[in-house]
Parts: sequence; structure tokens; C-alpha cells
Amino acid sequence: MESILGAAAITGLVLAGGRGQRMGGADKGLQLLRGQPLAAHVLARLAPQVGELAISANRHTDTYAALGAPWHAAVLADTLPDFPGPLAGLLAGLQASRTNWLLAVPCDSPWLPADLAARLAAAALAQDADIATVTTMNAAGDVSLHPVFALVRTSLADDLAAFLHAGERKVRAWYARHKTVEVAFADERAFYNINSLQELADLDRA
Repeated sequence: MESILGAAAITGLVLAGGRGQRMGGADKGLQLLRGQPLAAHVLARLAPQVGELAISANRHTDTYAALGAPWHAAVLADTLPDFPGPLAGLLAGLQASRTNWLLAVPCDSPWLPADLAARLAAAALAQDADIATVTTMNAAGDVSLHPVFALVRTSLADDLAAFLHAGERKVRAWYARHKTVEVAFADERAFYNINSLQELADLDRA
């Protein structure tokens, strides 16, 4: 068991392979916030926390490759057809990773914390977990799980492949098969995800 998990032991994966249905089919990661694509904001925040970077994308792969060029980020397409969801992107990342751990984040959360990798890694090692994910609590005391932010052992790739090939798609159902630790973060805004073009326009004017 690892005693410490530094940035070099983690591959970062930006999940940008969805249909963008709530944005009218637009490629969400390429929509602009303050003059930069959402995925570019996420890449810039994630890059200092990991050793290598990859982008899960099924459209506009040349554009994503250009966004990731400063960090030599690989662009990975789903190996399953018909946009089956974030687990398909995660599988591509797990299969391509050259490290023992993969940190997946969505492309539409441009304020992810600078200590995301460090805190998830510390929790995973402390509890000998296979997956570490994120929770937040709002002012009313309601807890929210943010499962697409996750640090995952890359040795789980075969199990995830079998899960998906069986027709399963739910992220939490797959996590339930493995030892998973939930890490509480205080700042809800850090995990805010932008779901519509109107939300994006409102934030751009703020």
C-alpha cells in the first residue's frame, strides 16, 4: 500500500465527451467563459495537481488537442458507442493511464479546488480505498455528492469495462462495488457545474 501519493502518481482526466443535451447539443467543454473554453479553465486548474493529463472527448478532438497542447494532454474517445455517459470516459482514461491513480473531473466546473487531488489522495490512502469522491454541504445542512469528481485506482479498469458491457451506466452503482471514501469540501461553488447556455451567459456577465 502506498504511504504517500504525489502529483506524479496521478493522471488527470477532464471529462468532455457528453452530448451536451442541456446545452442544446453544444459541445459543453468548448463553450466560452470569460473568453476561454470551459475545458481550458478546468485544465489550467487540474494541471498543477497531477503528473499527466488527458481529455475525454468524442467530438472536435483537434480543438481539444490544441487546448491540451501545453501539457501534452492526450485526447481519448469512448470505446463504447452512443455516448453512454461519464463512466465510458472514465474507462478510456483508466485504460490509457500510465499511473496507478486517475483523477477525473467534469469539463463544466471551472472553479475546482487547488487541493482536490491532494485531499482525495490523502483520504484514499488513509482508508485504503479504491475510489475517493466529493461531498459538499449547503447552508441548510443538505449534503450533495459530486460523483464525477473522483480519484480512482487504474487497476479497476477491467471491472468497469465488465460493468459497462453488462449495460450498466450509473456512476454510484459502480462505486458501490468498491471501497469508496467520500471527502467533504466546504466550498460548494468550487464544484458548481454549468448546465445551460443561459447559466454560462449569466456567469460571463457577472
